[in-house]
Order: sequence, then C-alpha cells, then structure tokens
Amino acid sequence: MTRGTPSEVSVDDIRFLLAVARTGRLVTAGSLLGVDHTTVRRRISRLEQSLGTRLLDRGADGWELTAIGREITSRAAGIEQIVEQVLAAASGGAGRALGTVRVVAPDAFGAAIAAPALTRVRDEHPGITIELVTSTRPLSLRSSGFDLAVTIGGASSVHLPLEPLAEYALRLYASQSYLDAHPPIRSLADLHAHPLVYYVDALLTVRDLDLVPVLGGHVGFGSTNVFAQLEATRRGAGIGLLHAFMAEPDAALVPVLPREVDIRLQYSLAGRRDNLMLEPVAIVREALHREVRERSHELVPPVR
Repeated sequence: MTRGTPSEVSVDDIRFLLAVARTGRLVTAGSLLGVDHTTVRRRISRLEQSLGTRLLDRGADGWELTAIGREITSRAAGIEQIVEQVLAAASGGAGRALGTVRVVAPDAFGAAIAAPALTRVRDEHPGITIELVTSTRPLSLRSSGFDLAVTIGGASSVHLPLEPLAEYALRLYASQSYLDAHPPIRSLADLHAHPLVYYVDALLTVRDLDLVPVLGGHVGFGSTNVFAQLEATRRGAGIGLLHAFMAEPDAALVPVLPREVDIRLQYSLAGRRDNLMLEPVAIVREALHREVRERSHELVPPVR
C-alpha cells in the first residue's frame, strides 16, 4: 500500500478500527456505531489506504489486529473518551467519567466477583457502560476486544503486562448422598475409586488448571462450565474439584480431604498500558482490586 499524508487520515476512521478491536467482528462493531458492517469495512479500508499498511487480519474467532493495528489502537485508545467528553460538554454533562469498558474474566470470577464490583461502578458512575465477557481461554498476545482481562496464572509479556489480582483456592467437595452411597475417602489414595467432576481434559486450555494428574484420579463428569460442575457435584456425579468461593456457601456440599487438597491458584489482571490511563478503565480496575481485597476470605476460606 502507498502511505497517504497526515491530512488524509481521518480520526473518525480510527474510531471504526477501535470498535472492531473491541468486538473482533465487523457486524458487532457496526451495531455499536449505528452503521452496517459494509460501512465499517469501507472505513477501515480507507484508513489502511491512508496509512499504507494492513491493520486487520481474519482470525479463527473473527478479526484480529496486526502488529501495526495493535500499536495504533493502543496509542489511539483515548480518542473515544475525548469524543464522549466533547459530547458530554455539549449536553451539560461535563465532569462525569464516560466510556465503555469491556472486561474479560473466567466464568466463576466473572459471575461471583466481577459482576458485583462492576454493578457498583455503574451505580457510582452512570456514564460508564460495562461489558462483561466470560471465558476461561488463555490470553493471547494478539487478543483484542477488551480493556481489562482477568486471567488464571501470572505469566506476563511486554505487550500485555499482568498484575497480581487475587489468590483463590480449589478444593474437593461432594454431596452427602454421594458420600453415603460410596466407599469412604480417608486419603488421596482413596480418590482412585471415585470419579472426579472437573473440566473436560481434551478441552482444557489453561495449563494452571491441569490438576487431575496431581490428584491421581480420573474425570467422570467433565464440563467447560464451572456452574455445570457445581450442579453435577450437588447431584452426586462424583467428587468435585471446585472453586472454594462457590462451593463453601452451598449447604448441599461437604468438603472432602480439605487439609490434603487445598490448591492455590492466582488471578491476574491484564490491560494495555495506554488503556489503563483512561479514567473509565482506571475506575473499573480499582473496583476489581477493591472487591478482591474485601472478599479475600471468600476466595481462600478457612478450612473446615
């Protein structure tokens, strides 16, 4: 491509690129902007022509930013906020935090921890729109479509720096009816005779969660969804290796070998450096940190 002049680069076209970076899809980006997907594609093509480089590649799950695209969206992250502040000033709403913040989180953390924190953000800052996407897939260096991402584990990169968020515990639980109907469990060796309820082995993509070999058992009921794991354990499908902050409040579940099996994992928080300086993103980041500080006793509850 031949690069254009600065006067040919439209700031409004960059907003279209930011929308695709946020959603990963032309149709969804168009819905956010109030236009059809062909307009989104045309505006981004015009931006690519003006800059003389490709900004998007088609990936397995939608459109992904190229290296140049990531660099541009990182530097242009404040454009949306500036536009929203201008509109707010014109309508008499200046001074409020404004913008859309998309948070990606594992399903258990997203529902039990993030959702209450994000609801409070909405109560305190009605100008901030919250989008919560739950996924336990590992975070890619090419990932786009989020402002903050809660991940399992603590690895970091220069592209997506991670900061520690909270420690949490995984422990074994079962229903009382299951325990009454099956051989007793007095040691780890006894687990061999019992099916575990956990993730589907073949679909487990987060290395930190590959824990069944450590226990020496086998998965009898597997699910990619932790709420299905919880319900299956309640219904007597086997011994569930569950998030303690989900299982402990459930009166239908009984701890199994709580002192022998107390696995600690780490939630981390990722966000692009330039995005973290935006006021709405900074507010949401602080809300998540505050939530886990206040609920640390739930994330790692006392052994009973």
